[in-house]
Amino acid sequence: MPAVSGVLVLLLSLSGALRAHSGGLTARETCKAGFSEADYTALISQNILEGEELLKVKFSNCLGTKGTQYETSSMDFKVGADGTIFAARELWIPSEEVAFTVTAWDRHIAQRWDAAVRLLVAQTSSPLSGHKLPRMPQKGRKTPALDLAPPPSDVLLPWPQHPPASGLGLRRQKRDWVIPPINVPENSRGPFPQQLVRIRSDKDNDIPIRYSITGVGADQPPMEVFSIDSMSGRMYVTRPMDREERASYHLRAHAVDMNGNKVENPIDLYIYVIDMNDNRPEFLNQVYNGSVDEGSKPGTYVMTVTANDADDSTTANGLVRYRILTQTPQSPSQNMFTINSETGDIVTVAAGLDREKVQQYTVIVQATDMEGNLNYGLSNTATAIIAVTDVNDNPPEFIASTYAGEVPENRVETVVANLTVMDRDQPRSPNWNAVYRIISGDPSGHFTIRTDPVTNEGMVTVVKAVDYELNRAFMLTVMVSNQAPLASGIQMSFQSTAGVTISVMDVNEAPYFPSNHKLIRLEEGVPPGTVLTTFSAVDPDRFMQQAVRYSKLSDPASWLRMNATNGQVTTAAVLDRESLYTKNNIYEATFVAADNGVPPASGTGTLQIYLIDINDNAPELLPKEAQICEKPSLDTINITAADADMDPNVGPYVFELPSVPAAARRNWTVTRLNGDYAQLSLRILYLEAGVYDVPIIVTDSGNPPLSNTSVIKVKVCPCDENGDCTTIGAVVAAGLGTGAIVAILVCIVILLTMVLLFVMWMKRREKERHTKQLLIDPEDDVRDNILKYDEEGGGEEDQDYDLSQLQQPEATEHVLSTAAGVRRVDERPVGTEPLYPVRPVVPHPGDIGDFITEGLRAADNDPTAPPYDSLLVFDYEGSGSTAGSVSSLNSSSSGDQDYDYLNDWGPRFKKLADMYGGGED
Repeated sequence: MPAVSGVLVLLLSLSGALRAHSGGLTARETCKAGFSEADYTALISQNILEGEELLKVKFSNCLGTKGTQYETSSMDFKVGADGTIFAARELWIPSEEVAFTVTAWDRHIAQRWDAAVRLLVAQTSSPLSGHKLPRMPQKGRKTPALDLAPPPSDVLLPWPQHPPASGLGLRRQKRDWVIPPINVPENSRGPFPQQLVRIRSDKDNDIPIRYSITGVGADQPPMEVFSIDSMSGRMYVTRPMDREERASYHLRAHAVDMNGNKVENPIDLYIYVIDMNDNRPEFLNQVYNGSVDEGSKPGTYVMTVTANDADDSTTANGLVRYRILTQTPQSPSQNMFTINSETGDIVTVAAGLDREKVQQYTVIVQATDMEGNLNYGLSNTATAIIAVTDVNDNPPEFIASTYAGEVPENRVETVVANLTVMDRDQPRSPNWNAVYRIISGDPSGHFTIRTDPVTNEGMVTVVKAVDYELNRAFMLTVMVSNQAPLASGIQMSFQSTAGVTISVMDVNEAPYFPSNHKLIRLEEGVPPGTVLTTFSAVDPDRFMQQAVRYSKLSDPASWLRMNATNGQVTTAAVLDRESLYTKNNIYEATFVAADNGVPPASGTGTLQIYLIDINDNAPELLPKEAQICEKPSLDTINITAADADMDPNVGPYVFELPSVPAAARRNWTVTRLNGDYAQLSLRILYLEAGVYDVPIIVTDSGNPPLSNTSVIKVKVCPCDENGDCTTIGAVVAAGLGTGAIVAILVCIVILLTMVLLFVMWMKRREKERHTKQLLIDPEDDVRDNILKYDEEGGGEEDQDYDLSQLQQPEATEHVLSTAAGVRRVDERPVGTEPLYPVRPVVPHPGDIGDFITEGLRAADNDPTAPPYDSLLVFDYEGSGSTAGSVSSLNSSSSGDQDYDYLNDWGPRFKKLADMYGGGED
C-alpha cells in the first residue's frame, strides 16, 4: 500500500468565509451602524490556551456601545463586551483555518449585525501543504458529522512514517501527519461496544504490536468510556455518550512490541460528541415579576425572560425562540404586550394601561428550541407577572365645595374641621397622600391643615389662639395636592379647591392687669392708711356686662389693704425696709381680679413696692464680748458697728465712752482707727481680773443721726509671757473661785453615785419579780381574779381518771353482754364498770378522731337506726359519783341551805363561802 494512500486527514471546515448580512444594516445620513469590517482575519498558532485573546472587532450602533451584546456561531470562541475574541477553552486546531460568524445585537432594538471571522493557523509544511480546503456553505453554519454506523470496512488511521537516515550531517525531520477528529453522536442506542476506528502501524508486518490508549475516558475518570483491541487496534465506545456531560475527549494512542518497547511515537486522538436535541429549554425562573407604568407608550420595555438550552448553541438544537401564549386579563386589548423571539424582551405593544382598571397582567411565555420550530423543537413555559405601577394621573378632589367649623376663643391645638378628599391613585403612596395648604383668609397664621396618615383627611387645626373680640369668623380658601407632582399632561381639577368657614365662640375671659408686676417707690415708715396706688384690672369681654372685684392673694407681712371695688391699695401697717419679708428692698404682694361671668374667671397681678431707706435703725456695737490682759500691753480690742440701714444712713461711725459711770472713762479708752473701726484698751496700769461691762456710745451718719449705747463684756485675765490668757486666769476671769469649782465636782460625783444606786435597785427589783410567787391576800383583794393552777383536774379529789374510755371504747367489751348482731358503739353499756379504772402506763395509740369515725360507721351500718337525725351518745361517764347533781343547786332566794362546808374547801372557795354561807362576815 503506498505510504500516503492510507492517510486519513480530517479537515476542520466549520464554514466558508462569511459575509455580513446586507439586510441587517440601516443606512443613516450621519452614522452607519454595524461592524467596521465585513471580514476579520487573524493568524493564530495551532495550540490555543483557554482565555487567549485572538483579535478584536469594532462595532457601533450610533448610540454608543451600552446595551450591545455579542455572540458567535462557534462554541469554541467567545466575544467580550469590548469586542475582544478569545478562546472559550484550550484548543488544538488540526486544520489550516477556522471560520465562524460574530453577531452583534441591541436588546432595545430588534436588529442584528453579522461579521465573518477567519483564523489562519500558522504551521510547518505538511504532506498536504498547498491543498485547498473546500469551504462549507454559509447557510445554516453547520459542520457535517461522520456517521458512525458500523462501516462496511474499517476506517484505518495509519501511523506516520519516518524515512531512514541517509548519510551523515544534517537530516530533515518529517512532521507527523495530522490525525482527523472522530465524531460520535450522543445518545446512541448501540449495540455496545461500538467500533469507531482502527489504528495500525505499518511495522506490524514485521513484528507483533500491542496497541493501547490513555487519557480521560480511557484510563482516567470517567474510566473505560473507550477501549481498544490491543492486537488489532480497533477502538470502541462502550456506552452512550452525553454531550451535555462532556463534549470532547483527548486520547493518546500507543504502539509497543511484545516486550513493551515503544515502536511508534504516541499520536493524539480527538473525539467530539455530536449534539442531539435531547434537552428542553429551561427558564431561569418559573415566575418572572416585572412592572410598567400606567399610561406607557407602545414599545416601552417591561422585562426580560431567559431560557437556557443545554444542547449545542451553535446548532438549531440550542437556538431558543420565545412567544407569548396567553395574556390575562385581555383588557383593554388581548395583545397588550409582545416579546422579542430571540432575546426574550417583553415590551408594550398597545396603549391603554390604566392601573385604576387593571392592576396586574399574567402572561404565559413559551420557549422552543430548533429556532422555534414547533413541529421538531422542544418547548417549555414560564409565567410573567406584570404589575401596572401607579403614576399620579388623578388629582385629589374635595368631596364638598364648602366646609364649616367652630372654635372657642383662646383655644389652641384644636381640630375645628375635617376636610375629606377623594383620590383614585394607589393608597398610601406619594401619588395618593394629600398635602393641604391655606391660600387665603388667614393672614395672621391662626390655622394650619394637617393630613391624617390613615384617612388622608385634612384636619384644620388652631395653632395660634383667636380672639372673639377681634375676629368673630374666618373664611379660608384651601387647596389640596399630592406629595408627588402630577404626571405629564394632567391638570389640576377645579374640585381641588374648597372654602372653609370657621366661627369663633365667645367665652368668659379672665380680667388681666395691664401693668402686671407693677413697681412703685416710696419711703419706708409711712403711717397706716396711706394711699399707695390704684392697681386696677381690665376685663377683655367687651360684649359682656360684668363687674370686677378685687382681693388679696398674697401679702406676707399684712402691710397692705385693697379696695374690692376700684383696686385702690393703702397701707395697713408701717412698711419696714429691714423686715425679713423684703428682698433687695422690694416687697411683693399679689392681688386677684375676678369677674361675675358664667363661669367666673379671675386673673392675678403682682405689685412690687420699692422701699426707700430712712435712718430708722441705730447702729449696734460688735463684738459683744472680748478678752484682754489685766496689765497694759499691746493687746487691744478692735470694735466696729453694724447698722440695718443703707448708705448714707450707716458709717462712718463715732465711738465714745459715756461719762456715766465714771469708771468707764477712768479704766478704758477708745481710739478711732477709721470711719468704721476703733480700738478699746486699758487706760490704767493694772485692772483686777474679772468680767467688766464697758458701755460705748455708737453714732451713725444718718440725717438725723442715731446713737446707741452698747455694752461689751470684757474678760480681764492674767496673761503669760506671750500675752495669751492662762487657763486659771480664764477661770478667774469668769468669776469662779476654788470653792465653786470644788462644789461643782462634788455635785458631779454625787449625781453619778445616785445613778449607780438607782440602776442596782432596778436590777434587784427585776430579779425579785421573777423569783417571788404571786400571793394575793383574800382579805384585801375583793376583785374577781383568774388564777392559773397549772393542773387540769377538777380538784384534789379528782386526780384519778382514765381517758381510755374516750380513746378506745372497745377495750371494755369484755365486761359487756354483747347482743347478737352488730353492736353500736353509740349505745350505753349495760354491764358494770369500775368506778375509777386504772390508767394504763402507756396510752393507747388510738385517739378520739378514730373513735368518732368508728361510731359513725357503726351508726351507718345499723339496720335499726332511724332514717332521721337523732341524738347519739358516744360515751358514758360512769355511775356512783360522790358528787351530787348540779340541778340541786338553787339560788339563795329559793330556800335555806347550809354552805358552811365551803369553808372547809380551802381559800380558793372562800369567796363563794362568803357569798352563800350566811356568816357574819
